[in-house]
Amino acid sequence: MSAITTLVTGGSGFVGPYLIAALEALGRDVVALGEAPARGTRHYPPEIRPRWRQIDLCDRHAVEAIVRETRPAELYHLAALSSVAASFEDPSQTYQTNLMGTVYLLEAVRRHAPDARVLLVSSAEVYGGLSSPLDENCPFAPANPYAASKVGAEMAGLAYFRAHGLGVVRARAFNHTGPGQLDRFVIAAFAKQIALIEAGRQEPLLRVGNLSARRDFLDVRDVVAAYTALMARGAAGAAYNVASGRAVAMQALLDQLLACSSADVRVETDPALLRPVDVPELVGDRRAIGEATGWEPRIPLDQTLSDVLADWRERVRMLGTPLLA
Repeated sequence: MSAITTLVTGGSGFVGPYLIAALEALGRDVVALGEAPARGTRHYPPEIRPRWRQIDLCDRHAVEAIVRETRPAELYHLAALSSVAASFEDPSQTYQTNLMGTVYLLEAVRRHAPDARVLLVSSAEVYGGLSSPLDENCPFAPANPYAASKVGAEMAGLAYFRAHGLGVVRARAFNHTGPGQLDRFVIAAFAKQIALIEAGRQEPLLRVGNLSARRDFLDVRDVVAAYTALMARGAAGAAYNVASGRAVAMQALLDQLLACSSADVRVETDPALLRPVDVPELVGDRRAIGEATGWEPRIPLDQTLSDVLADWRERVRMLGTPLLA
């Protein structure tokens, strides 16, 4: 029996290599869109061997060509401009990539792989500042361009399911972190600064944004397990929160990281790190994904934080090691 062809967009991003490794362990024939990371780096082991293609998701002809060529049975759509802060700086590019890139992909699937299962990775940001815990029936209330672009992408996916019967499942991912994440995301930013201070490469001053915000955090490895479970058992047309069900203040996360370090660190709020609009709390109700797939998070947050800090210590030690987006 031939392997199932699986297309992964955003394969070279933060989550991509973790997902590709999980899919290859399941025996999938993976075609990854993105720039192939150097083999043997810390988060891209040499045994990961997908076929790589470099295309621009905003180029609809290139998108159609890759779907026509591969005719995947499964498609994981991870690719996005995912920084909320960057979305305020360049909203038009955020909408073009996250919304129109999704539309081009769905249209290509409709034309050339209409029986494929499609997992659209969305975001908890679509809920905005609504009261937590949030379930999948809560209305959309996007508070930034990134969130609005994800609302549009979700609605495109739902329309393609209703109009054309595409097997689209939507995953609303809450915050996630782990080894390999870039420092434009908050936990990685904390860990990088601590590692630099420990190594004597930064003054003992850690710059932060809003520490009162409360977020629902998962380990990236648990998130990947949720995605593969939803691909296998999620209902087409449905949306599922990928969440821990527990909110933690940024202050508490920082305190946990600092407790892992012997460095004497001062903490200072940097106005440049404050968002124009910052949702006070985001925490998800995870009952729907549990009922549909049996998934639940397994990696404790303290282990995740320890792993992230260890990763950044190694990266600082090995200055010049390639970083994942």
